[in-house]
Amino acid sequence: MDRSKGMAYCGLACCVCSENAACAGCRNEGCKDRQGCKPFNCCKEKGISGCWECADFPCDTPMLQKLRCRTFAKVMGEMGAGKLMDALEAREKEGVVYHYPGQLVGDYDKAQDEESLRDMLGLDGKPSSKER
Repeated sequence: MDRSKGMAYCGLACCVCSENAACAGCRNEGCKDRQGCKPFNCCKEKGISGCWECADFPCDTPMLQKLRCRTFAKVMGEMGAGKLMDALEAREKEGVVYHYPGQLVGDYDKAQDEESLRDMLGLDGKPSSKER
């Protein structure tokens, strides 16, 4: 985990992304796709910390149609980015993989709904799926 990369405006977890080691993360304007990224540009334009602070959340942007992004964004709105990064770091130490090698999907993408994804994160004091 590289906390300096933080969390993206849409909910992607740059801090655990293994896709591009040279990327500094969305918030550090390291993402090569930021010019065409609706959440990045919209949040910067509105002066908000992330999609979860927008009155239109979740909007129809493709990123927020993804369960992982939408759920992670909701969690940040409820608990803050630090709490989500703590959960991601704990799960990473247990062997939960954010991205499979060479892919943009991982263990979190196996969740069928928001509740099972939150359960996988071990939020609300529940042990993660891997711990049971």
